[in-house]
Amino acid sequence: MDPIRLVQIAAQAEMLRLRALARRQAGRVGLGVIAVLFLLPALAGGHVALVMALTDWTRPLWAVLIVSGIDLLLALVFALLASRDRPSQAEREALALRQQVRRQLVVETLFSALSRILRR
Repeated sequence: MDPIRLVQIAAQAEMLRLRALARRQAGRVGLGVIAVLFLLPALAGGHVALVMALTDWTRPLWAVLIVSGIDLLLALVFALLASRDRPSQAEREALALRQQVRRQLVVETLFSALSRILRR
């Protein structure tokens, strides 16, 4: 089959895959937003309960500051984890495969063009 036609077919297949992926991810994001809407009040209630429990041992202001400090520490830990941006093994393998296919496509195209020239 002609290399240009192969590229067209591969591009069409990739577009279909990406559209389906985007549709699926949009649904997941919507469900995630709904989950967060229910999670936030639960977290707020948990914070209030923790502050109330700490007021048995300390003054209310200190209880609030302790809970806020714990929140800041957790936020910092998760922000540091989120800032790490290393490609996964699957991403590295997919990139290597894409580069290999590109090289193979260049070779196929050159051989196809060369064979057309030699046939004349």
